[in-house]
Amino acid sequence: SLFPLVSSSSSSSSSSSSSVVSSSSSSSSSSLASSITTADDYNIGTSVPSLRTDDNESMDQGISNLMNNRDNEPPKLGQVAKMLPKETWDVDTPTSLFYFAVDMLAVITSMGFLDAVVTSDAYHSWPVYQQALAVMPLQVLTGFAMWCAWCIGHDAGHGVVSKDAKYGKAINRVVGEITHSMVCLTPFVPWALSHRKHHLGHNHIEKDYSHQWCIREEAEGYHPAVKASYYVRMLYLPFLYFMYLAVGIPDGNHVFFTGRMWEGHSLKEKGDAAISVAVSFATAGTLWSTMGTSDFAVVCMVPWLVMAFWLYMVTYLQHHSEDGKVYTDDTFTFERGAFETVDRDYGTWVNRMSHHMMDGHVMHHLFFTKVPHYRLEEATAALRKGMEERGQTHLYKRIDTPDYTQELVKQYYENWFYIDEAQVVREWKN
Repeated sequence: SLFPLVSSSSSSSSSSSSSVVSSSSSSSSSSLASSITTADDYNIGTSVPSLRTDDNESMDQGISNLMNNRDNEPPKLGQVAKMLPKETWDVDTPTSLFYFAVDMLAVITSMGFLDAVVTSDAYHSWPVYQQALAVMPLQVLTGFAMWCAWCIGHDAGHGVVSKDAKYGKAINRVVGEITHSMVCLTPFVPWALSHRKHHLGHNHIEKDYSHQWCIREEAEGYHPAVKASYYVRMLYLPFLYFMYLAVGIPDGNHVFFTGRMWEGHSLKEKGDAAISVAVSFATAGTLWSTMGTSDFAVVCMVPWLVMAFWLYMVTYLQHHSEDGKVYTDDTFTFERGAFETVDRDYGTWVNRMSHHMMDGHVMHHLFFTKVPHYRLEEATAALRKGMEERGQTHLYKRIDTPDYTQELVKQYYENWFYIDEAQVVREWKN
């Protein structure tokens, strides 16, 4: 990648995968995830706040902080787990498959209706501008349905569609291949690999995936192509997901298996990933040859761009805030990185139809292989209560974002992938 892996965007508002490319990869990744979730729950820190004896309220708060020693250090995973209801960990296969079926029905129905309109005699009798106006609402609706299905595949990538001892792995793989490789033309296994690496290194200045962290003060030293891309950033905004998958910026190519995401992975693992790529190509090729170029573009690819826009918008906003921080090797911990992600409220129904991808994102990053989407809302409410009881609400980020499209355009235009040097934590001070 031409982009240096250092530090990205600051936003004006204060916002994955246990399925991997082979059994050996799954084993090593699961081991790493297991080591994270069983980390020392009592490594809190030892800084002592000052007390003001002439101010009872400040003194009480100071005593509380002295006892807890945790003003800025987020709770360990074990401590967070104790805040949550026991149902949080219940991965119910029938419930997961119900949501999968609902979203697939929505995709098939909306895309089928769109295809019926596009292939009708009336449609072909209209001038081009009337055709565009007629199908635009259906394209937006179909693209949103595809986005919702993508979210189910996201659960599959983390292994939380099913935890069945005998069939769970197969169920996750099938659901992921259908929702991602087929519906969203996103090769499931390569995406799952890079996305899991994003979770393991979230908000690390170099080891994070899916995000470029570019330090604003170092911009003059960047490659000329990077500087040029900044000035034309709005032109390629709708195509960033395609660039991520097929061009390989920033993680590596999800189609041809080049780039840092494939370093250290075996030929067998790449062969498994190639199955997902083949499924995507076969799906696209079949639809294209059956429908013809024009209808394929109108019925499939424009909704795909809508889906991709939703995906990029949610991903960008839930990982960028004006007070967001990134960490170095010297200061990074899994919990610190997780609490730099952002919960955003897009509105009740958008949140629900998107399977709480936006308003349950902090919880998702804390336990990405443990909590299915239908447990996130309740678990997030418990997390907020628990952080309030600990006196650490300032560590939890939640932003009302009803004007989400405008917010993305605004933040992306103003910040692109830049973050200030002041937001890079190079030395930890509790």
